[in-house]
Amino acid sequence: MTTSPSTPLPCIAVLGSLNMDLVLQVQHAPGAGETVLAQGLHYVPGGKGGNQAVACARQGAQVHLLGRVGNDAHGATLRAELERDGIDHSAVLTDPEAPTGLAAITVEASGQNRIVVVPGANARFTLDTPALQSLLTRASALVMQLESPMPEVLAAAQCAHSAGRRVVFNPSPIQPLPDALLPLVDVLVVNEVEAAALAGTAVATPAQAAQAAQALRAKGPQQVVVTLGAAGAVAADAQGSRYHPGRKVQAVDTTAAGDTFLGALTVALAEGQSLDLAVREGIRASALCVTQAGAQPSIPTRASVAQSPLPPDWSPL
Repeated sequence: MTTSPSTPLPCIAVLGSLNMDLVLQVQHAPGAGETVLAQGLHYVPGGKGGNQAVACARQGAQVHLLGRVGNDAHGATLRAELERDGIDHSAVLTDPEAPTGLAAITVEASGQNRIVVVPGANARFTLDTPALQSLLTRASALVMQLESPMPEVLAAAQCAHSAGRRVVFNPSPIQPLPDALLPLVDVLVVNEVEAAALAGTAVATPAQAAQAAQALRAKGPQQVVVTLGAAGAVAADAQGSRYHPGRKVQAVDTTAAGDTFLGALTVALAEGQSLDLAVREGIRASALCVTQAGAQPSIPTRASVAQSPLPPDWSPL
């Protein structure tokens, strides 16, 4: 994926959560009633909205973020980090009452993580429709997740759909969706658990992922991508389904891998790449992400992704 100096950078709007991540490094996550000792404690900028905004920005996009933080030190830190990545956070509001969102994350030696989120100000996000409409005069896509209130997500999707802009939606954390939402979505990105919950079928293999993806396409989205962790991803559209194998890497921390995948995918699509080439970029970026610790610190730049090995070729299902 290359962009010439004369090619304008794609502009992307992201609506979503901003959290401060409290990351605990442990040999294994505690079981019920068990106490374990942590090998490390870190405060790291996170939240799915912030992560996906950073992922898009580091892949070369101009990014405008809509969200909400508290009037506290964590909120100030998150804003400063967004500025470091050149992200416009003028549409991130400061809540005078609720604290900035917080996520407690245990990361095992294997790289597996477990996350508990305290929404804080994220739960009080309200959509400024005129502000979003203004952004959509410049942005070619709107990216959303579900760490913001569902009515605001639906309203934003309606706004972007009416403006003729691509809606990229990651229904995470998974929850029941209003019937009106998926018909407004152009690109649906789900992991195995999310795909199984929304399609009502088991998703453990690429073939099952393809079946689930086509079932989800029937609900409205033109393109569906089911991510399969280290196993890669399945892409589905009107031309059928294709399996994209993953790249084998030594995982250190899987936090933000899905957000990194989505960011790289969205930017590639915004630059006119095909769905399959965009998925390939997502796999390359997320494979690099899991080799580093932390959420936003682990999200790779465009240059580092371009220097990384390509994943194996995809195949039809």
